[in-house]
Amino acid sequence: MRRGWWLVRWLGTGMAILSLLTHSWGQDTEDWQYEECKLSRPGPPATIVTIDEESPNGTVLVENMQINGRAQDPGRTISLTLLDNYDYWVILEPARQRLYLNSTGRVLDRDPPHLITTIVVLVQCTNELVGTVIFHEVRIVVRDRNDNTPRFQQPRYYVAVNELTPVGTTIFTGFSGNNGATDIDDGPNGHIEYGILYNPNDPDSNRTVSVANTLSGHIILAERLNYEERTRYLVLVQANDRAPYPPNRRTATTTLTVDVLDGDDLGPMFLPCVLVNNTRDCNPLTYRVAIPEFTEPSKLNPLNVTPTIRAVDMDRNIQPPSNRPGILYYILVGHPAAHSQYFSLNRTTAELRVLQPISRDLYQRFTLIIKAEQDNGHPLPAFADLIIEILDENNQAPYFQFATYQGYVSESSPVGTTISASANLTAPLGIIALDNDIEETKDPMVKVTLDDYTAIFSLTPTGIIRYLRLLKPVDREKQMVYTFTMVASDGVQQSIPVTVNILVIDANDNTPTFAEVSYSVEVFTDMQPGETVLQLTAADADEGLNGLVTYEILAGAQGDFIISNRTGRITVAPGVTLMVGRSYALTVKASDNAPETQRRSSITTVYIEVLPPNNQSPPRFPLLTYSLEISEAMRIGAILLNLQATDRENDPITYRIVSGDSQGVFNLSQTIGLLLLGKPLDRETTDQYRLIVTASDGNPGGTSTTTVNIVVTDVNDNDPDFDLTMLTNFTAQEEEANLFVGQVTATDPDAGANGQVRYRIVNHPDLFTISANGSIYTRVPLDRELRSQYDLVVEASDGAVDPRRTTMTVSIQVMDIDDNSPVFSQQTYVVNVPENSPVGTLVLKLSAVDSDLFSNVTYRIKTESARQLFSLNPVTGELAVLQTLDFEGLAAMGMGASITFQVEAVDQGGVMPPGQATVTVRITDMNDFSPIFRQDLYKGMVAPNAEKGTVITTVSATDQDPAGTPASFVRYRVDHDRSPYSGSIFDVEEETGRVVTKVNLNEEPSVTFKLFVIAYDDGEPVKTNSTLVEITVLQPSRIPIFTQEEYRFALVSELAPIGTAVGTILAAAINQTIFYSIVAGNELGHFEVNNRTGVISTAKPLDYENVTSYVLRVQADSMVVVMSNLRVPSKTNTAKVFIEVEDENDHPPVFSRRLYIGGVTEDTKIFSSVLKIVANDKDTGNYSKMAYRLIIPPTPEGQDSFVIETYTGVIKSAIMFRNMRRSYFTFKVIATDDYGQGLSNSADVVVSVVNALDMQVVVSTVPPHLVEEHREELIRILERHVQDQIPGAKVIVESIGPRRHGDGFELEDYSKSDLMVYAIDPLTNRAISPKELFKFLDGNVLEINKEFQPYLGEGGRILEIRSPDIVASVKKAAQAVGYTEGALLALAIIIILCCIPAILIVMVTYKQRQAECAKTARIQMALPPGGKAAPAAAPSANLYEELGDSSMRRGYGRQQLLRPSLLRPEELSMESGIDPGQDYYTQDYYNYDQGYDIPQYGSRRRLITPMYDEYGEVIVEDDGYFYSPHGPEAGIKKRIKLVVDRENETSSTGEESTTETQRNRLPNSHSNINGNIYLSQNGTIVRTRRPPHPNNLKVGSPCRLGKHFKKLDKLGVTHEEPPPIISIEGTGNNTENGTGTCVSSSVDVNLNTQSYGTLGSTNTILRSFGSRNNIAKTLIDRNSVGPCVNEEQETSVDNHKASRETLTSHSDHTLSDEDELWMGPWNSLHIPMTKL
Repeated sequence: MRRGWWLVRWLGTGMAILSLLTHSWGQDTEDWQYEECKLSRPGPPATIVTIDEESPNGTVLVENMQINGRAQDPGRTISLTLLDNYDYWVILEPARQRLYLNSTGRVLDRDPPHLITTIVVLVQCTNELVGTVIFHEVRIVVRDRNDNTPRFQQPRYYVAVNELTPVGTTIFTGFSGNNGATDIDDGPNGHIEYGILYNPNDPDSNRTVSVANTLSGHIILAERLNYEERTRYLVLVQANDRAPYPPNRRTATTTLTVDVLDGDDLGPMFLPCVLVNNTRDCNPLTYRVAIPEFTEPSKLNPLNVTPTIRAVDMDRNIQPPSNRPGILYYILVGHPAAHSQYFSLNRTTAELRVLQPISRDLYQRFTLIIKAEQDNGHPLPAFADLIIEILDENNQAPYFQFATYQGYVSESSPVGTTISASANLTAPLGIIALDNDIEETKDPMVKVTLDDYTAIFSLTPTGIIRYLRLLKPVDREKQMVYTFTMVASDGVQQSIPVTVNILVIDANDNTPTFAEVSYSVEVFTDMQPGETVLQLTAADADEGLNGLVTYEILAGAQGDFIISNRTGRITVAPGVTLMVGRSYALTVKASDNAPETQRRSSITTVYIEVLPPNNQSPPRFPLLTYSLEISEAMRIGAILLNLQATDRENDPITYRIVSGDSQGVFNLSQTIGLLLLGKPLDRETTDQYRLIVTASDGNPGGTSTTTVNIVVTDVNDNDPDFDLTMLTNFTAQEEEANLFVGQVTATDPDAGANGQVRYRIVNHPDLFTISANGSIYTRVPLDRELRSQYDLVVEASDGAVDPRRTTMTVSIQVMDIDDNSPVFSQQTYVVNVPENSPVGTLVLKLSAVDSDLFSNVTYRIKTESARQLFSLNPVTGELAVLQTLDFEGLAAMGMGASITFQVEAVDQGGVMPPGQATVTVRITDMNDFSPIFRQDLYKGMVAPNAEKGTVITTVSATDQDPAGTPASFVRYRVDHDRSPYSGSIFDVEEETGRVVTKVNLNEEPSVTFKLFVIAYDDGEPVKTNSTLVEITVLQPSRIPIFTQEEYRFALVSELAPIGTAVGTILAAAINQTIFYSIVAGNELGHFEVNNRTGVISTAKPLDYENVTSYVLRVQADSMVVVMSNLRVPSKTNTAKVFIEVEDENDHPPVFSRRLYIGGVTEDTKIFSSVLKIVANDKDTGNYSKMAYRLIIPPTPEGQDSFVIETYTGVIKSAIMFRNMRRSYFTFKVIATDDYGQGLSNSADVVVSVVNALDMQVVVSTVPPHLVEEHREELIRILERHVQDQIPGAKVIVESIGPRRHGDGFELEDYSKSDLMVYAIDPLTNRAISPKELFKFLDGNVLEINKEFQPYLGEGGRILEIRSPDIVASVKKAAQAVGYTEGALLALAIIIILCCIPAILIVMVTYKQRQAECAKTARIQMALPPGGKAAPAAAPSANLYEELGDSSMRRGYGRQQLLRPSLLRPEELSMESGIDPGQDYYTQDYYNYDQGYDIPQYGSRRRLITPMYDEYGEVIVEDDGYFYSPHGPEAGIKKRIKLVVDRENETSSTGEESTTETQRNRLPNSHSNINGNIYLSQNGTIVRTRRPPHPNNLKVGSPCRLGKHFKKLDKLGVTHEEPPPIISIEGTGNNTENGTGTCVSSSVDVNLNTQSYGTLGSTNTILRSFGSRNNIAKTLIDRNSVGPCVNEEQETSVDNHKASRETLTSHSDHTLSDEDELWMGPWNSLHIPMTKL
């Protein structure tokens, strides 16, 4: 049993195990089906991948989703579908579980405005086995690429910096926050760095400033500023992103304008002053004052200093003015040293006062140096010289400068001649009398008297130098010397007398005089040639050449005798044999040797008779005197002279020297008479010899004598010899030029130029000079400090061609004076001292040296405020701390981190100003304080999916260290040790303290992060502090979501009023109140958003011209978050709003100028371009497109002078301008934008007519094409020079072409150019005269060439300014007309003028008689028999139909002018600018197409055939009536018939009323149109009245009037003597009453008579004309009743008056269509007529 039990138990157990295994296997078989759709990979459920923005279409995003299951047949177990595929960016390939990028036709852009940073899609997996669905999230993070350039928020930045700002100071932080450059890229691509670029427009700017921190862009000062040198810098700042690969970085630039403010860095400056070499340094003038000695101060104070002492601070622009310092004045030093006892200077007013009387015997002058310094202790004073002169009282006697005076005067000098100081009469003799009571530079005003010869000489009464003048003529031959004394007196005391010697110089006032009037002499036939016949002598009392007499034989010698011109000895001529019995009468002239114009002479007669020979004559020498010059270098034995004598008897002759040669220097041959040199000559021992030589034939009385004068001439055989007894050691005081140093003397025994000694400085000619007498002077001031001794080599040379020289060395010692101030070893000392240094700490050791020989330098601190902080040892120059220096305390006192002060080095006992140096002590801050956070705890919120760079909150800490120091500069960093994880996802900006996300977040909501932030400074040592920032991840439900990532609204008009709604933004959140705000893009505040509704509207007026579009970033926040003062920016609660501004036509066109000036020439062709009008409009599109039109005053012809191209603005000519020179046209141009549909503006245009006479040609050396290229620039230069003389003048180019030259300007040179220009004066609107234009241009050719140079190139210049070719040709032709042609032309004109009156008289007489006969015959032929008029079909008469432009108005008459030839030029209309002074001719007037209203005369008419009724009445219309405008009732017109009255020879009218509607009427709005008057050649007047032309157009053509007048003149018949014909027009009322008109001939009526009438009154117009030379004078008397005619006619001629008035009628009445014609009694005659 037991065994079965166990079996049963084991069996049951096996069954249980088997059942359990079966159940387990079945369970596993079902679970694998549920593994489908799950991820096969481990890790987070979401798939996160990254992709670069702008990746190409088809880029693989996920290679394999790694989802379990098979998604393709056969064996499909799962199905994959994409959900939430926003904008279809992702494509799924289920089979391979692969995701692709779909960017077909678009770009994946991570940056605004698309801002696609992350794409999140869901891949839905459906388990086909069990039907379950699993969603797999795929997060595609878009990586940024550097595809955007940084952009500055402002176009320019500005900062003002004081020039005293220390180097290293941060001067600009304006790039902080969003005010600098921004880059919409992400990460480093969006981080900005700043740098300074080189600015070519301001090269100094890049070294003046630098960037302290490239990330913040803070600008610091790199160099000291100087307001006086420069007031503005333009710094070019570059911003670049920080892309990892530098070549990919993008940059932007902006300009930072740094304005320098004036600081107190300059000291005072004395005024007035003189600029030094065009620098800012200004040397003050020397102040001067003079006071009399021994004068009480009360009578002098305050002293009148000239100019007034005044100093100003050179920093004149310190702002505000209240900060400008005052000026204090001191007397610094002076000479003499006792000046302080006598003078004082007011410290504030600079008033100079004398303290006690001064004796001039003690002090003649005070030289003071005055100092001006600022009252704020500024270390740079100013100095000026003050000279005080002490005037003496009269306590000393005058004295003369010299004891004797030597003067010279010519005996020929006229009265008033000044006595000269030299014999050559070149310099006047100056007599100087001085008085020690008065300065030597001033006139002593003493009286000088002469003791003798006061009638001959006088002395000028005043002046420092007095001059003697001649009162009477002097004669040297009577008195050669005048000696007298002079005495000077000042009124109290007299001087010692001085002697004056006046030597009279000879003048040629005496004639040579012979002793006898005539001489008689006998000669012998045996006299040999050369023998003396007679010795003549003429005496002349003058001296020199004036007394040197020369002789000559004028006549009578017959060739047998000659005379010596010097001695007057007459001898027998060579080769002559005298004949016995001949006699001679010689005329001899004696002349002096004065100049030719002053020479005097006399004559005498010598009678000579020839006798037989005398055999007892002695030997005879050829000459009585021999003169000989020999050189002292002559050799011994040389033959000097042949003294051979002749003996008539040919006896032997013996020669010997009787006297004159005691030394035996000469040898004489006894037999032949040769004189030889026997011993050497020495001119320096004996310079001349006089030898007496005899010749004897041995017979008694047979000895004759001659004289030999020998002059020994010099040779240069001696050196100059210095006088060694004179001193050779000299002294000279430094700093004085032209100072006498000493004198050397050298002599040379040679004669003439060989003995003239000259001196020369050999080794220092630039420092010393030597005069002709050997006096040595300093040429320039010497400086002992540079050199104390000079060994001067002096050379003496003679005046020979090859001079002999001798040198001598003299020693010159330079004497020292106190002329140097001590000089510091450095001008600026800079030293650093730590704050809190103990008292006595040595800061610096100063050193100064005085270059003077004797000096005692001591040191002192000049700046008063620095003396309280530092001590300076006056002997050693050691600078030490006087009290403890606290950096923060000094900053609180406004002294800054450095102390700058002035130190001085003084030469004790010297007179020079002290030396100065600047010491700057920089106090080093020791960093006393740590940064302190404003809050102990900061809180912030962040979205769970916040993007990298999202700002969460901002921490802030301050440092109490002085601002601007490194210790006060606070920066921030994350404490990674205390917050390692938070520090990996959050960061703090180093400078701003903004806490930002470091990465793109993907955190769970409600998580709180703790971030510890450290604040640290840059002090020494660095001090820190920390704070805690708690960051909470907000619930996604608390973050609103915008419905759109970007909003684009309709265009907003720039004229939209404030408050106009632009669009609405909308965000959604669950159970939250949404608060909307604009967080970026609205810096100008142009828009605002309603915080609750999200409606964006305009807040300020918009201006399309300034900003065309806006990109706003808006944010939606939960109200709960906003009320907690927090914001949580995320991708979903921020959006972009794009707003485009629509341009409106709100700006009118603006012309480039208000007045356009142009010109046209007389030969300008039609439709030639004149000038171009330019108008601009700020608007865009069609609103800136212009349409131009002209407003030209109406012209009679209805033709405009100019036209304008509608869309280009080019004005073109529309007429010809012949004979219109100096006329001008004024009109307006209208510019309308929007192609003529918008706003308008106007400008004035003036076009002047010129011709070649108004032009000048600028000839230049460059080809025409180069001038054409730079045409505008060259014209601007010429225009500027013309406008210097005539403001606003316009220079216009007529042509540019090759240079024309040659006689007829027919040659062309294309290497040079002719620029033809003229100029318009805007005041007269006419061309400037060519002479003025030439003067303006030619007078400035040099300046114009300088300005032309950049455009014409090297060598390009103006050659000349000349007249145009045609002007020059006309002038040349006019000059070529000879006198003969002119005379013949004048004669012809005279003959014609004499014949014209006679011809006219004959013609007039003949025509009058012929016309009288013809008139009677025509009347008889025209009258019908029995009183009947001619039938209607009568032959046509030569009447005229008006084709012109005249018309008439009811109630007004019109008198028209006669002929153009009767108009005088001055009576023409000036409305068009015609110059009255120009020549004007009738034919020109008819060709004149523009410029004034055409006078109402000369309309063309053509001949028509008049019609008659059965009564002989004239019918013009078919109804046979004329219609008068003077109807009796309104609307009724009066028909008038012309009826011939044979008895009275007057015309009468019949009337018939008819309604106005029966006649066609045309309204007349023209104001100056009337009827016409015709003059027939028999004297009859015909007048017509016409209706106006349709449309009131003037259709008459003046150009054709002249031709028509000529045709009319040809139709004329012979003149008749006109009877007293009267043309009468009566009003309707007068006709009905039977009232006629009586005409009397007793009153003159000339061409100017006009009569005016109105409705209801008599309107009478009378015209009665005779021949062309006579005008009938008649008078209309309205008061006479009944027709009466006085047959007496008085004729007169008025050739001077011409009608020039134009009557303007004003009436609104209408007229009939037909003319009214009055022809007097001959209305049926065939009479040619001329319209007037």
